Amino acid sequence: MNFTLPLQCVGLMSGTSADALDVCCATFDRREGRWTFRMDAARSYDYPPDLRKTLVSDVQGMSAREFVAFHSAYGRFLGRRVKDFLADTRLHPQLIASHGSTVFHQPAEGIMFQIGDGAAIAAETGIPTVSDFRRLDIMLGGQGAPLVPIGDNLLFGDFDYCLNIGGFSNISYCSGDRRIAFDISPVNYVINRYCRDIGLEMDRDGFIASRGEVHPALLDALNALDYYGRPAPKSLGREWVEKNVFPLLDASGLTLEDLLRTFYEHCAGQLARVVTPGRSILVTGGGAYNKFLMERMSALSGCRLIVPQREIVEFKEALIFAFLGVLYALDEPSCLRSVTGAAKDNIGGMLFKV
Repeated sequence: MNFTLPLQCVGLMSGTSADALDVCCATFDRREGRWTFRMDAARSYDYPPDLRKTLVSDVQGMSAREFVAFHSAYGRFLGRRVKDFLADTRLHPQLIASHGSTVFHQPAEGIMFQIGDGAAIAAETGIPTVSDFRRLDIMLGGQGAPLVPIGDNLLFGDFDYCLNIGGFSNISYCSGDRRIAFDISPVNYVINRYCRDIGLEMDRDGFIASRGEVHPALLDALNALDYYGRPAPKSLGREWVEKNVFPLLDASGLTLEDLLRTFYEHCAGQLARVVTPGRSILVTGGGAYNKFLMERMSALSGCRLIVPQREIVEFKEALIFAFLGVLYALDEPSCLRSVTGAAKDNIGGMLFKV
């Protein structure tokens, strides 16, 4: 099967917090060496509560048989959502690119898995599907993450920095002729966990945190975690948060307001550590809507935080995964060694054709 430009692809993205499945269909083209894209349609689909619980808390404790069965079942679920999306939008893409949901992200040990079987997606939809984008990079000694920076570079290169605030915050930027990118800190993965304890899904606009006060001892302990002193490339996973961050927060004895206020200051301070004041930052992801968090990030970083139109804020990562699918189809690298630390640039992914 030969793919040629322009190429229309559906990108699927599910973040660490497993809040929803983002689906974006876009058409990509390249003229005189410059990439262009058109977002044809985008939707977000909530997860059924039982499926979300499995993704967030149950999957790592499964037996091997249960894990494989869920890998296939979740792939079927993703495929059915794509079919719903295409029925609603009446689009006919040539390709699907699926991020899946990351579990067991421990690249130093060569361990990582993207759950959500691409074969099941292809079988459900009848559309060629690329999945498992991270594995090759990890086998080449890389972090397998982040993957979005090549899209930042080729689609959003007019900004000094591209910052996405989701379960984790991650940043990418150019240094000379190299693209640098890494995870900065956990964000919504932590905030939402404590909000769920009081029956809320999130701290909307940062209202809870804005009523609290910073606790210096806790802030110092968070900032002292060894990850922040490591050079890039580096990446974070939920296992690191559960081992290092939650114990500090749980042991603090603070009210929810003070705990979140301190954690917000930590997130904003870690951004400030890695940017140069006065530069432009394109901000996407759910955290871009958290007014108080954005205020603290702007104040501490001294940068211009630019929030684009809603479709880019909410679906930029799904858009870029569609772009990664296009790069795969054209046999062009999507994982950059300067970003992940792998032995070489590589074409991550696995194609299932029907």
